[in-house]
Amino acid sequence: MPDTHTSEASLEGKVAVLTGVSRQGQVGEAVARSLAEQGASVVLIDRTGVEAEARAREIRDGGHHAMAAKADLTDPAQLDAVARAVKSEFGAVDALVNIAGGFGMSGKVSESDPSAWSRLLDIGLTTAYLTTRAFLPLVRERRGAIVFFASAAALPGGRIAGTSAYAVSKAGLIHLTRCMSVALAPHVLVNCVAPGLLEGTRATANLSQTQIDKSASGSLLKRAADKDDCADQVVTMCRTETMTGQTVAIDSGRVFH
Repeated sequence: MPDTHTSEASLEGKVAVLTGVSRQGQVGEAVARSLAEQGASVVLIDRTGVEAEARAREIRDGGHHAMAAKADLTDPAQLDAVARAVKSEFGAVDALVNIAGGFGMSGKVSESDPSAWSRLLDIGLTTAYLTTRAFLPLVRERRGAIVFFASAAALPGGRIAGTSAYAVSKAGLIHLTRCMSVALAPHVLVNCVAPGLLEGTRATANLSQTQIDKSASGSLLKRAADKDDCADQVVTMCRTETMTGQTVAIDSGRVFH
């Protein structure tokens, strides 16, 4: 099968599937919009399908192609059903972008609720595996790309107080990136984006203004990271020909790895 990767700036005619796009103004929406503006048809998945349809409608109103799908990302059967629908509509998938994740569980690990720990690991790590498992045959057919979303909190020097399960789930995604890049080479490229503090997101909504200010001041650039920079990096990872197994931190210069 010929290699369909291209170094051209446009993703015209490509198909990208995304999770974690249910909230307007957050990083998932920025990624979906950027991919659509580059010419990709985007498939947006969320648990109810309602928010995904709202985001898809906005993209279509901008003159681009988007469709919404409903699936509980913890349910392999529902994900398989969406994969079949995408195959019927598009034939295959050029890029899978796993953005969905969880945030919470403050306090010491020794004092945490075991059910909360399990829930966050399921949402932050296992769902990315299950989604990849469901769509991998379609991505492999196009010799495409998989992108995971981790966090700078999972990197050396990166920390957010009281979020152990979150950081562990994101560290798992970084290692999953490495493992899958080896397992799927040379046919599928696998990379990861690790954002730092992103203001206006669900994660930072759980932090006090003091925590936000402290995190921003601890970076070299003295400001929060930018959602559009994350989106641009995803676009690059979706069209690269020679980058795989890598995690790129976008955190205004807070951690180094």
